[in-house]
Amino acid sequence: MTIRVLLADDQALLRSAFRILVDSEPDMEVVGEASDGAQALELLRAKGADVVLMDIRMPGMDGLAATRAITEDPGLADVRVVILTTFEVDEYVVAALRAGASGFLGKGAEPEEMLSAIRIAAAGEALLSPAATKGLIATFLAQGGGRDGAGERACDAARLDVLTVREREVLVQVAHGLSNDEIAERLAVSPLTVKTHVNRAMAKLGARDRAQLVVISYETGLVRPGT
Repeated sequence: MTIRVLLADDQALLRSAFRILVDSEPDMEVVGEASDGAQALELLRAKGADVVLMDIRMPGMDGLAATRAITEDPGLADVRVVILTTFEVDEYVVAALRAGASGFLGKGAEPEEMLSAIRIAAAGEALLSPAATKGLIATFLAQGGGRDGAGERACDAARLDVLTVREREVLVQVAHGLSNDEIAERLAVSPLTVKTHVNRAMAKLGARDRAQLVVISYETGLVRPGT
């Protein structure tokens, strides 16, 4: 199966470099290029794609607004967004993850890292750079993360009431950036059982993928920065 990739970046030179890289892989192809979020949405609705490499800062509709529009469109439910950023810690990246992006990737990443990120996002089974993503979320939420007030935190925590005890245990491990195999070893269950718990947690919490599960874990206080 060929992974169909859409490139969204306002720098034509970067798009060209990304296109050459992606098209060099036998299991990938670039199906379109966009210079802003609005154009990316238009191309997605016309041509479709499995993964969007989305620059977060573009003129007009930026990557954050485009990501939110993608995740809110039922017709684009299967599209995965990977945020491209030049910043290691950027509150807009966290906002994009909250909006439904599958993860983020630094523009200075090695070619193999980018190709791996595309494949992982297309598979929808794991975070992109789990330790880095977790660190970014933890850092931002430690600074406030857009949340204030005990009442709001309690409201967030109530979201977890739909989970079973085991699903909570698995969610904690997901938030720590562990793979299904690693979680299975820690909890003495099979990887398939872990995958089932992860999928059920995503369904109950309305999360598109594991990236959103990490965000929810921190927002609800299930996992706290530094723990």
